Amino acid sequence: MQVKGEPLKIGIMTRDLESWCSKQLRDAMTKQNIIPVCFGYREIVTRVDYKPEVSANQTDLTKDIDALITRPIAQSSLEQIFFKMNLLRKLQRQGLLIVNPPRAIEQSVDKYHSLALFQEQGLPVPKTAVTESHQQALTCFDELGQDIILKPLFGSRGIGATRITDKDTAARIFRTITHYHGVLYLQHYIPHKGTDIRAFVIGNKVIAAIKRTSSNWKTNISQGAKPTPTNLSDELENIAIKATQIIGCKIAGVDIMESPNGPKLIEINSQPGWKGLQSVTKTNIATEIINYIKTELKK
Repeated sequence: MQVKGEPLKIGIMTRDLESWCSKQLRDAMTKQNIIPVCFGYREIVTRVDYKPEVSANQTDLTKDIDALITRPIAQSSLEQIFFKMNLLRKLQRQGLLIVNPPRAIEQSVDKYHSLALFQEQGLPVPKTAVTESHQQALTCFDELGQDIILKPLFGSRGIGATRITDKDTAARIFRTITHYHGVLYLQHYIPHKGTDIRAFVIGNKVIAAIKRTSSNWKTNISQGAKPTPTNLSDELENIAIKATQIIGCKIAGVDIMESPNGPKLIEINSQPGWKGLQSVTKTNIATEIINYIKTELKK
C-alpha cells in the first residue's frame, strides 16, 4: 500500500500485457506519476499459512500495490475460473481496491443471471429463454417467433452468436449443443437496422457513448461494425447507469438496442475494451479510469 510521499502503484492483471487497452492504462498512469505493475494470471501464486500470501513475480499483491485493474480473463476451465475469482476475493478481503470487483465480474459474465437481474429491477430487456433441453428449446423457438439469436451463455464480442430462422436448422443445432452438455440461450431477434449503442460507464456516470453500425445484424466492433459518437437521451443514460449499479460494476460497457418497442438492454461487459470508442471521442478513457481509481482510494 502507498507510503506517504511515494507514488501510487496500480496493478493491471491481464491475459495480454501488450494489448492496446493495457498500454493505454500504463501511459495514463505514467503521465500522472503512478507506477504501473503489470502481470499475467499465470504469474500469480497464492499461499496459505505462509508469506507472501499473494504474489506475482516479485510483487506482494497484498502490500505492494494500491489498487488492481482486472482486464479480460482468458478462456479458462471451470476450475481456473473458480480459482481466479477466489483469488480476487482474497485480495478484496485484504482491503485491496479491485476494479471491477469479483462479484461484479461473476454477475456480468453470466448472460442469463445478469439479464434476469435487470428484468427484476424493471429494466427493459429482450424476450429470452434458457434451457438444457433441445425439445424445450424448440418450443421456445416457436414462442419467440421463429427468429432468434442463439448465444453462448458465457462469451463476448459476438463470438458464437448465431441467428436462426429455420426450425429444422434450429433442431439440429439445439440437439448438437445439448449432446455436448451445453446450455441453450435463445433471445428474440430485435429488428435494429444494423445498429446498437455502447455506453461506457465509470462510477455513476456515462463518460462517452457510441453508435455501432454494421452491414449485418452483428454490431460488435470486433466483428467489423463502425463506431460513431452519440449523445444519449436521459432514458438511455439512466438504463446504462442503473444496469451498472445492479451488477456492482465500477466500470462497464453497456449495450443497448433501440427496438420498434423502445430500448432494450442487451448485456453488460465488466471488462470492456474501448479502442473503438476512443477512436471517435475526445475523452481519454484510460485517464478517466485512473482518475476514478485515485478518487476511490481517497475515500
